[in-house]
Amino acid sequence: MAVASPAVIAHRGYSAVAPQNTLAAVEAACRAGADAVEIDLQPTADGVGAVIHDETVDATTDGTGKVSALTADEVLGLDAGSRFSPAFSGQRVPTLDDVLGVLARHPDTDLLLELKGSWGAEQVGRVAATIAAAGFDNRVLVQSFWPGTVATVRDVAPHLPGGLLVSFDPPGLLRLCERLRVVACNPSVATVANSPRLVSRLHAAGLRVMSWTANDPAAWTTLVSADDGAGVDAVVTDRPERLTGWLAGRAVHTAVLAVPAVPGRGGIRPRRRVPAQRAVAGTA
Repeated sequence: MAVASPAVIAHRGYSAVAPQNTLAAVEAACRAGADAVEIDLQPTADGVGAVIHDETVDATTDGTGKVSALTADEVLGLDAGSRFSPAFSGQRVPTLDDVLGVLARHPDTDLLLELKGSWGAEQVGRVAATIAAAGFDNRVLVQSFWPGTVATVRDVAPHLPGGLLVSFDPPGLLRLCERLRVVACNPSVATVANSPRLVSRLHAAGLRVMSWTANDPAAWTTLVSADDGAGVDAVVTDRPERLTGWLAGRAVHTAVLAVPAVPGRGGIRPRRRVPAQRAVAGTA
């Protein structure tokens, strides 16, 4: 009997081995077999989206200043690799279109796109147009911590699956998700650990659960065994290759315990990977 396993989502690309939110990290995640890549998008002063996590460029690039105060040319020209390692010198801050170009070469890897902060209708429209032009409408889930941004995605691009990020379990969460018409509610590992039945409640409401950011076996165990084994639908991690191996080992162990050995036959099947479009984009 095959064991259902959560999808593996590479956090900011394969950020344990390459500089986060760069094309090198995205390519590494794809080659490591991640089901999806998670990246962050910040609007620049001239309304172009830059793939970077922080509000400022200081921590990950050779520049300084707020992303929102810099033009696209200023942000996209920065070196985003040298701070991670001299080996990645010259890696630039990419655009969403750049990332989609990499993923187009890897059809088995989808995109979990986080919009950082508050996004207006015109800005979301640009993002939706970029996704459509690349043919990625069925390979992207757009998420945010900001309900207002999620609502804008709902109104401007209702065809794109949406997700709400949460760092705690607030009252009225299910009603909020219903109003936002999201297909996923994505809590932190600590939220899953500290909120009994949260995963089951979200599943009962028809929502997918993609939890972040889990980098060790203790956290992975918490997520796959949440709510008496219901488990999350996807795990966001900086270490996708290690998580994939851990899940494979867990599947083999469970199969050995659950299926009696049959003489002359293998008896153990590989783990069943959750299809990326189901786990991430919410499509069949």
